[in-house]
Amino acid sequence: MRRRNFITLAGLGATSLAAIGLPVFSRSIPANNINPGPELHADLVIAGGGVGGFATALAALRNGLSVIMTEETDWIGGQLTSQGVPPDEHRWIETHGAPQSYRTYRNAVRSYYKTNYPITPQAKDKEFLNPGNAMVSALCHEPRVSLAVLNDMLAPYLSSGKLTLLLEYKIRSAEYSGNRVKALKAQSLRTGKETILTAPYFADATEMGDLLPLTGTEFVTGTESRTETRELHAPEKADPDNQQAFTVCFAMDYLPGTNNIGDKPAEYDFWRNLVPEMTPPWPGKLLDLSYSDPKTLQKKPLGFNPDGSPTAPYLNLWNYRRILAKDNFTPGAYAGDICAVNWPQNDYILGNLVGVSEKEFKHHVNRGKQLSLSLFHWLQTEAPRPDGKQGWPELRLRKDVMGTDDGLAKYPYIREARRIKAQFTILEQHVGQANRVQVAGPEAGKKAANFYDSVGIGYYHIDLHPSSRKQNYIDFGSLPFQIPLGALLPKRVENLIPVCKNIGTTHITNGCYRLHPVEWSIGEAAGLLVAYGLKNGLIPYQVREGKDVLAKFQDFIRRQGIDTEWKS
Repeated sequence: MRRRNFITLAGLGATSLAAIGLPVFSRSIPANNINPGPELHADLVIAGGGVGGFATALAALRNGLSVIMTEETDWIGGQLTSQGVPPDEHRWIETHGAPQSYRTYRNAVRSYYKTNYPITPQAKDKEFLNPGNAMVSALCHEPRVSLAVLNDMLAPYLSSGKLTLLLEYKIRSAEYSGNRVKALKAQSLRTGKETILTAPYFADATEMGDLLPLTGTEFVTGTESRTETRELHAPEKADPDNQQAFTVCFAMDYLPGTNNIGDKPAEYDFWRNLVPEMTPPWPGKLLDLSYSDPKTLQKKPLGFNPDGSPTAPYLNLWNYRRILAKDNFTPGAYAGDICAVNWPQNDYILGNLVGVSEKEFKHHVNRGKQLSLSLFHWLQTEAPRPDGKQGWPELRLRKDVMGTDDGLAKYPYIREARRIKAQFTILEQHVGQANRVQVAGPEAGKKAANFYDSVGIGYYHIDLHPSSRKQNYIDFGSLPFQIPLGALLPKRVENLIPVCKNIGTTHITNGCYRLHPVEWSIGEAAGLLVAYGLKNGLIPYQVREGKDVLAKFQDFIRRQGIDTEWKS
């Protein structure tokens, strides 16, 4: 094999799971590549097996392409599995607002419970079963169920050899020339063995946009200035280091009559007493049953009662992201509910993960883990109870649910990545309701901007969590939006496509384009774009620039279950 000149990510935050103390486990499914050779080739190489990467692979495989997909953990699925985040969705999700394949996945999750779990007849009869009966989503469920469903969806392609899945592999470097990426170097986090991956096309589905600096693809991070974007909620000055909090999620259950209190976490006293420095101010200690209301930024009390009973007039945090409600299952099957914890109280704001050294990355992830363990210990020992007592020693950390020795998710939930400098950048003026009214009048506030090159649709309010630069929540209304093809295309590089949080949004619009179904939609559009381009001898820019070609491509993706416009 000829010598290759690879560009590494040294000093830009590249790291291994082992280096940051994240556990490495046995493979979740049989792989067809236990001993990959020194060089592997496919039609498409995807770096990252999260929601966007999975959807990219599924679309490409469905259209006859060969795919190599790497994933740093031993679980595909990203937010849905290894990060332990139940899906954040919009109210129309059962019928429209996401690709048909996403609804197929959701229906398969429900079918998995109805087929394999000791479910009650009443729950089994529910068309839209919500296993956790939670508030944040109509489909709150365990990460392992998503993992099983996603694995099943890929199984035929693994069996046929069309898919090569490299679990516990990380991209270490890249080779590129001019406007094209030529190869990636992937390293096994188990053995250290390196494998060269080549393809006509590459997709960046990493959680932080790792391929962008590796391949010389132009990108931005953090906040743009209001002068630059004219966005209503943009700050006066740009700040590439102003990035949203990340969260190390965990799962817990409640076993009445038990005492599960363990050793106090090493940083417990620090986190117990921390009052976050924010602008506008945070209303008190981080570990407290109150937080800064995202919309008003005033103090908002919360309730907590792990028996699931109401804590009116306040939201019971236990019910917010509950992933298994014991009442859905036959009596005695479960001693208590299971709850996933991705709350304001374990958002980590003391540093970034994007664009930092390996040492700093490790430092912040470990402190994020300490925050989550401290929150759990506080709930066990000091959280105020409705009966006037303190703490719930009956709470138990569910290590098995997250598949880890420490009970924390395999990978941090990262809300913000490097973003490409795109052919087209989505601004608040396109999707933010108030900003559209400001720019174009009241009628504009009824509908998001129309994108002629739409390749999908989605919706979520613009939701920016507190940031590392002490910026409190930014949370305001958006409008059901389209996904423009131009936002998936780097300005210069021809054969690299971002497929998740790294598309052409701003810091502001990232807040509504980063959620589970939107990431799936982006990934599926990207996979279809590669398939269509290879079949017709077109590069992505040519698909967008030719009016007739674009129309034919949009017809192609509509026939595969993608809506490009919202129903009236």
